[in-house]
Amino acid sequence: MRRVTVPGVGIGWRPPLAQFTAGLPGLGFTEVIAESLHRPDPALLELRDRGVPVVPHGVRLSLGGAGPVEPDRVSHLAHCAELLDAPLVSEHVAFVRAGGLEAGHLLPVPRTREALDALARNIRLTRAELDVPLAVEPIAALFDWPDDEYSEGDFLTELLDRTGALLLLDVANVYANARNRGQDPLRVLESFPLDRVAYCHVAGGGEHDGYYHDTHTHAVSEEVLALVAEAERFGPAEGRLGYLLERDGGYPPAAELRAELDAVADAAGMARIT
Repeated sequence: MRRVTVPGVGIGWRPPLAQFTAGLPGLGFTEVIAESLHRPDPALLELRDRGVPVVPHGVRLSLGGAGPVEPDRVSHLAHCAELLDAPLVSEHVAFVRAGGLEAGHLLPVPRTREALDALARNIRLTRAELDVPLAVEPIAALFDWPDDEYSEGDFLTELLDRTGALLLLDVANVYANARNRGQDPLRVLESFPLDRVAYCHVAGGGEHDGYYHDTHTHAVSEEVLALVAEAERFGPAEGRLGYLLERDGGYPPAAELRAELDAVADAAGMARIT
């Protein structure tokens, strides 16, 4: 496994935020949805040409599906990495299709030996076509399967051991899952293979009908920021982690976005990028 990390503080690239993102003087990196790159926006390519690392982030590969990953989707992810001169690519520990049906959402995989075998096979198939490392992200899930055989931390550790993949640590997802499961977010975080982290996501959420939803439309909460500080404390000894703010809709004014990025940087003990 080749360890690659993406340093600094960044924000996910979205067309409504293109001008804002381009104007951040200390932007550490950005991330773009890989499936949106069939016609790359010139503003995104300008960031690449400025030397800003751009990470393609897949959402449709369905690594956790029972069947093998589709070669055309893997090829597209590899093409995105080449197009953007990306240091790595990322996808989700999830499935999005089964039996010829598309869910339209990222769905959690059962934490079973059988599911682990399928995930490991698909990650190995994907990595074989990539010239850069692959980081995988555990999702925020509103339910767990009743036949789980592993804790999430043990499941991820074995998955990374078997595949050589890296971890995309979504701190907000750790908080959301722990809150919905009645667990201590810090204890969950400590159980993850934090020595394999490539970079991190941070996002906001809100409660609805008794569940905490990872919405990407709310500001990052104080609880999630506190978990960012803990991630730094328990993270790899060789350097700081990189943190990317995710926003998908409900975009606030630029001043609020800058304040949110400053809060993430402060929590991580990094220089502000605004």
